[in-house]
Parts: sequence; structure tokens; C-alpha cells
Amino acid sequence: MKSLVRWGATLGLIGSTVLGSVTSLNSPVLALSEQQIKDKLDSVPVYLITDDKGLPLSRTLPAQNGKQSGSVTGVYMSRQEALTFIKELQKAKAKDPKLEDMAKKLQVTAVPLGVIYQQLQQTKDQSNRLVFAFKPVDQELKGALDLLRASGQKVDRFKSVPIFAVRFAPDKGYVPIQLGQNKQQMIPLFLSKQDAQGLLTQVKPQFPKADIQVIDVDGVIKTLKDKDEPWLNQVVLVPSRESREYIRTLPKNHNAPKPKALPSK
Repeated sequence: MKSLVRWGATLGLIGSTVLGSVTSLNSPVLALSEQQIKDKLDSVPVYLITDDKGLPLSRTLPAQNGKQSGSVTGVYMSRQEALTFIKELQKAKAKDPKLEDMAKKLQVTAVPLGVIYQQLQQTKDQSNRLVFAFKPVDQELKGALDLLRASGQKVDRFKSVPIFAVRFAPDKGYVPIQLGQNKQQMIPLFLSKQDAQGLLTQVKPQFPKADIQVIDVDGVIKTLKDKDEPWLNQVVLVPSRESREYIRTLPKNHNAPKPKALPSK
């Protein structure tokens, strides 16, 4: 699958970044297309628990007004946490032998985040659709809450997947980096607070007021969809270290198998 190949493009981002100069981005102001948004999201792998046929493990949602409301499946941001869930499920003794046998065949399937986004867009008006419940990494949730509280915000919980962006100052723009031989200027949005902290450490000596802004993935997607701002073309999402290490194990050829389309119900 081409998306799997594209994931590799972000691997060199951490540890070899070069701070970009503070310059204005002079590209034309055009809204990003749905395909461009999907391409950006495709850089982040997420993990579904699937059966031996490749179908997501899901549960039926309660009916509303006498009508079926579809089903829900978990979308893990950590492959290890998804594997842990499967192990716990397999250890539990089910009264139904069929359920016990089914649990033995469960597996973790990696899917580009862009595929989830595309599925949501295609089925948003369907009542009997597959709903995706995101499972953020506990450590990243704690990191997001710590940063928000340190900035003076009173928050008890974070309702979405946290994204971390490094700014020159709270009232300034995002810190760009330079990638590749052409030194292309990009703006990284990190799925890991630790990775964002690494970039912050680089810029702090020159920009003492630099900080980490906490955003959520829904806000990022909404901004990409709604805003006509040139810097959005330079945005790149950076997977966590765990996901980057997993990406390195994927086939590099373009003939990697294409996963089945996710069911709408």
C-alpha cells in the first residue's frame, strides 16, 4: 500500500532536524483539498484490533428511536497497547467457546490515520455506520494535561488525541524545521510530547520564550479543512517513536498488500 511507503518519509525527522530560519512562507493561499488532508494524516499509523478475516473488532451501539445506530471499534494510537488488550482478552475465560476461539485469532492491524479520516467523511451521514473510538496513549494524555495546567488552564481530562507543536513564543508562530537535501521548510506537529520537547530544547537558547502548545487531532483536522493559510501546506504530522520503529519494519516496496476497505457497519 502506498500509504505504508509514505510513512517512511517522516522517519528522519527526529534527531536529525535542522532549525529552519524564521522566514515567511510565500506560497499561494489555497484551502487544502480532502486528498491533501488525507495525505498528511497518512503519515501517522493507528492500530485496529481485527479478526482473522481482517475485520475490525466492534460492538453494536444501542438503538436510538427504534433505529440501529451502527457499531463502534477502538482505534489505538499505540500498537503495544492494542497488543496488551488482545492478551488480556485472550486470558479472560469466556462462557461461549466461540468467543474464546475468536479471541485467539485476534490481531493488530496498522492503518494510516488518513484511511480512518476518509471512512469518517464517506459515512458521516449514515445512521448505521462504524464509529471510531480513539484510544490515546496514557503517557501523552498526562503530558498534555501537565502542559495545559502549567499554562494556567484548569482542566480535568483531555477528550481527544493530543498533538504537540513548538512555538517561538505563546504569541508567535510555529517553529519550522528543514528536511531533506533541498532543505524543505516544514512545520512539525508531534504525536509525542517527548519529541516536541527535543525540538524545544534546540530553540530555547535562541528563543527563551519558546513553548509547546497542546492541540487535539480534531482541531488540527478542522484547521486543515477550514483555514486558507499558506503555512498549512508545510504542516507534517510526526508519529511517536514507537510507531516510527514499527514503520521501519514495513516493506519498502510499492507492492505491499493493500488492506481491505473498512466496513461501513
